Amino acid sequence: MKLILLSGGSGKRLWPLSNDTRSKQFLKVLEGEDGQKESMVQRVWRQLESVNLTNSSIIATSKIQSEMIYSQIGLDVPLIIEPERRDTFPAIALATSYLNTKEKMDRNEVVVVLPVDPYVENKFFQKLTEIESALINSKADLALIGVQPTYPSSKYGYIIPKMEKEKTNLQVNVDYFIEKPNEIEAQSLIEANALWNCGVFGFKLGYLLDILEKKGLRLDYQELYENYSDLPKNSFDYEVVEKAKKIIALPYNGYWKDLGTWNTLTEEMSSVQMGKGILSSDSYNTHLVNELDIPVTIVGLNNVVVAASPDGILVSDKASSPKIKDMISAFDQKVMYEERLWGWSKVLDYASYPNGQEMVTKRICILEGKNSSYHFHSFRDEVWTIVKGEGELALDESITRVKAGDIIHLPSGKKHGIKAISELEFIEVQTGIGINDRDFTRLYFNWKDVIEEFNRTKSKVII
Repeated sequence: MKLILLSGGSGKRLWPLSNDTRSKQFLKVLEGEDGQKESMVQRVWRQLESVNLTNSSIIATSKIQSEMIYSQIGLDVPLIIEPERRDTFPAIALATSYLNTKEKMDRNEVVVVLPVDPYVENKFFQKLTEIESALINSKADLALIGVQPTYPSSKYGYIIPKMEKEKTNLQVNVDYFIEKPNEIEAQSLIEANALWNCGVFGFKLGYLLDILEKKGLRLDYQELYENYSDLPKNSFDYEVVEKAKKIIALPYNGYWKDLGTWNTLTEEMSSVQMGKGILSSDSYNTHLVNELDIPVTIVGLNNVVVAASPDGILVSDKASSPKIKDMISAFDQKVMYEERLWGWSKVLDYASYPNGQEMVTKRICILEGKNSSYHFHSFRDEVWTIVKGEGELALDESITRVKAGDIIHLPSGKKHGIKAISELEFIEVQTGIGINDRDFTRLYFNWKDVIEEFNRTKSKVII
């Protein structure tokens, strides 16, 4: 059995902490076993390790999220990287073709797909191991995990079982699905033994390969990757689940929650305050999450979440917080904060001038022992002012030592990269026309390769 974990989305319901590059699964707001803050994806990967499932797992994600995954759970995690963002059906199809072409997986072997960020107990992942035998014995097209509801929620989809004389606690035959009913309808569904749909699908590899073939899509991984835009931009539910002839669901009677909104996320946070600020004692069921360097003060507010980051500030009643996705849909703002494999960057200022020139000012941190890529820009100039730490600077024909107080000029076309000897911070000022993140030509990622290239060309290495 193989697991495909889906990591996608922008998590706009958790704005302003989440953005296009730092989706909800990467927010370090949960408390780990060691008392340190951890993200949802770190928690899930740790749980998979505890039940020996990481060696059977791959993560399907977009290029923009790959660095975050490597940064948070390590460089050895296997990734299937989509060439572009589409939807869950293309992502699962690409991952399935990878298992078929690259890993030579047998057509009768079982594949289980699940989100990368469920908030569950370890026994949930042990439940996944039951899907394989249930699917084979039942001869069903698909096997799902259905969570036993604990209250009539309007936030989740429901799996409706068929009414049958002979019942089993091990599995049910699925009749149909209802997506996010109101609470009155949800109560009626629970009384009819409906289950919460937690987005877990199991199928034999050959089942999905046959579907791809019938749609005239390529089965070879490289060919499918190169023609990814040909895949229908639809959900797996629409393209596969709704058209399956026989579906079973395995009831799971344990803790499960989707931490996709501020009201659900704050219920699982170990502290009511993160970051600078003051939360008055007469503020009941109120949370403050502040990533800014300025204090936020909350006085006498109940059932409220206040979240502040470089991307914006949110003040919301908790029950109303799910509305935030629709309210910010018209925002067209650059991503202001990014976590990268080597550290982080934060946009401090942006300006656009009448002559078309632009200016972006960033504060960048390179963690000790980490390095940026060795690269150049074609259209923008940069000026770096080192404000903290020491590093090795690779600049065209030489590698030299830099430290706090140094200023480095980087005209467009000039090859450069930097490695932190100690944690390094610098202010980067970009100027040019049409500044964007695509103006990047990367030559080397590994610092060892940079050193070897300089030695090979007899450039100066002064360190």
